[in-house]
Amino acid sequence: MGRAFEYRRAAKEKRWDKMSKVFPKLAKAITLAAKEGGMDPTMNAALRTAIQNAKGENMPKDNIDKAIKRADAKDVENYVEVNHEGKGPHGVLVFVECATDNTTRTVANIKSYFNKSGGSMVPSGSLEYMFNRKAVFEFEIPAEMDIEELELELIESGLEEIEVDGNTAYAYANYTDFGTLYHALEDQKIEITKANLQRFPTTPIEFSDEQMVDIEKLIDKIEDDDDAQAVYTNIA
Repeated sequence: MGRAFEYRRAAKEKRWDKMSKVFPKLAKAITLAAKEGGMDPTMNAALRTAIQNAKGENMPKDNIDKAIKRADAKDVENYVEVNHEGKGPHGVLVFVECATDNTTRTVANIKSYFNKSGGSMVPSGSLEYMFNRKAVFEFEIPAEMDIEELELELIESGLEEIEVDGNTAYAYANYTDFGTLYHALEDQKIEITKANLQRFPTTPIEFSDEQMVDIEKLIDKIEDDDDAQAVYTNIA
């Protein structure tokens, strides 16, 4: 599976371990999905996915219900999704996906994190080509499942690869095939634990342990920001 997969897994586990930050971010994703596509998950695939991800992180049902209902609140009308990009310490590239009701506050905060780390923000869109956007689905592998056979079944639905870590599988596809592969997995009676869109570096870079100390300080600062929904880098 390689160091890249191990790093992605370790980084994800570190991020989601911060439970005091996790639930508000999941709730915001649910609210935004409900705001955009309606409050009925059976009619809103994005909301259905957001709820599924929240359940995968053991978010209480009451929290999920409140997040859906909040889509009707007046302050939610101002929520927008924005991306910010920058170069951090030792030249690391950082792509930040945000959801905010105050873009001025968000850009000021993100900019300060980069500046204090010795880095700087770059114009929006500058790093877009440095990352591939992928649909990622996580699911538990039933004892009777043949992964190689499943891969063959899903290729026509956009599947690019499946990575296996113990009893957990990760299926990857181009982001444009998110809906197609989602339905194909459902047709196979696979219970998806999490489903989302992630960005992967086109040219991953190795950094030393000493450099990683500085880089992780920046990543931690950004991830702790309430408006930051996801943070991606070009770390190998």
